[in-house]
Amino acid sequence: MRKHTTYIILVIASLSITSVFSQNRKNDTITTGVIDVVKPYTPSISDAFKVKEIPSLDDEETATKKEIKYNIFSFPVASTFTPAKGKAAVVEKAKPVKLYDNYATLGVGTYTTILGEVYLNHAISRTESVGGYVSHHSSQGGIDGLAFDDNFSTTKINANYSSRLRDLAWHVEGGFQQQMYNWYGVPQSQLADAQANNIDVDHSFYSAHFGGDITFEDTYINSGSFFFRRFGDNQGSGENRFIAKTKIDIPINGEEISTDFKFDYINGTFDRNYSSNTELKHGNFIIGASPTYQLKEDDLTLNLGISVSFLRDSESKENNFYLYPNITATYRLVNDVLIAYGGIQGELIQNSYHGFATENPFVSPTLVVMPTDQQYNAYIGLKGKLSSNMSYNISGRYLADRNRALFRNNEITLTNQNYAYGNSFGMVYDDVDTFGVAGEINVDVNRNFKLGIKAEYFKYTTNNEAEAWNLPDIKGTLFLDYQIDENWFAGANLFYTGERKDQFYLNDDVTVTTPFTMVIESYFDANAHLGYHINDKISVFAKANNINNKAYQRWQNFPVQSIQFLAGATFKFDF
Repeated sequence: MRKHTTYIILVIASLSITSVFSQNRKNDTITTGVIDVVKPYTPSISDAFKVKEIPSLDDEETATKKEIKYNIFSFPVASTFTPAKGKAAVVEKAKPVKLYDNYATLGVGTYTTILGEVYLNHAISRTESVGGYVSHHSSQGGIDGLAFDDNFSTTKINANYSSRLRDLAWHVEGGFQQQMYNWYGVPQSQLADAQANNIDVDHSFYSAHFGGDITFEDTYINSGSFFFRRFGDNQGSGENRFIAKTKIDIPINGEEISTDFKFDYINGTFDRNYSSNTELKHGNFIIGASPTYQLKEDDLTLNLGISVSFLRDSESKENNFYLYPNITATYRLVNDVLIAYGGIQGELIQNSYHGFATENPFVSPTLVVMPTDQQYNAYIGLKGKLSSNMSYNISGRYLADRNRALFRNNEITLTNQNYAYGNSFGMVYDDVDTFGVAGEINVDVNRNFKLGIKAEYFKYTTNNEAEAWNLPDIKGTLFLDYQIDENWFAGANLFYTGERKDQFYLNDDVTVTTPFTMVIESYFDANAHLGYHINDKISVFAKANNINNKAYQRWQNFPVQSIQFLAGATFKFDF
């Protein structure tokens, strides 16, 4: 009861206080003010809910919609329009060219020239094939003003076998070659003595070779090859050479270093040297390794490497090590339009009797053969495309060769040797620095027309020799191939070689003269051919060589045949 009495007293007290404050409002000093309405009242209507068009009903009879059926009464309408049937467009396809695996060519021409070649290839299975070829080129000569025979001949025989398996492919081949030339380049001043001694100017070469190569897929050993050649002549000279190469990717810290290994062995003898009957020998072997790391980043491709070579001279019993730079780089300045490239490389070049005789068949069988130390070959250039069918290449080069091999006319001794009348060449070695610039343009308008032009300029500096013997200062070439239509085709090749310098030295123990330099004039050689395809198997052709009709001298005292004509036919076949 006390608890309720307390609550009642509190309520009465509160009401009394409120009544007192309300009574005192009459004496409040706050005055009333005027309220200005700036914006009229704009009532808004809240979003309304749209009443459903079809209210949901719980009535089972009205909840199910009635199915409405539509009936269309159609009747035919007469029409005179008849649409044409669709027809696929006809695409004219060029008749596929029939390709044959074998061919035979035979041609005859002036100077009693005979040219013949047979090439054969047969697929044993999808992975195996055998092939080979036989070729012969000869001329009975007849250059005006010569006192000795100038006929020549070259015959080659080759056979090969190839196999391609899942993880590797390999190839072996072997062949034989026979060549015959003459030391007919006797100068006019020595002609009487040469005829009086009835010299025999015939010089024949022969060679037999066997080799093979193998390539692997998805292995660290990429490829390998070997080659053996036996080369000799009818003067008692002989040379053996064996070359083995392999390319291996060596993994180092997650990177692969591409490395080339090479073993090059050579051994040869000559019955005598040029001035005495002492037997002349040469022989050595070279072991080389060239590791290279390739770095590619955006438009830059950089190959960083070195080349190391070990030389063992079997005659002098000397050993030597050689270290060369092997750095190349390319950078695309403007896509394929402008590409800069350059590099500095070097190598130990193995010279051989076979290589010398191939370049100059009028050498004497008394050569000094030794390697050339090319300390560096530095070059820089620009290449790219001027248009979609025209490309260019401009470059500069500087070479430093130690013991570079140079052909020089042998001194005239008038001995009983058939090549001692100024009609043969020997080898001399000197340190030669070469500066060269070159420019090249290739035009490939389409598959029917191709044109190429190249020009080179050289400047040489020698150390001991008076001149860089028989090295031209200017070289230029032009080639053209044109498929006129389906049947006719034509082509041309033009060569320009600038002046060369050689030595003339009479030392016959009777008349002794001081060696002096001969200037060999530059020459221009133009060749052209025209042919006609009778059908897809038989073609006929005609060729004209040395159209300028000048018996220029490629080597001192050795004029070439003037204008030559040759005609023949080619037959393609399968079997």
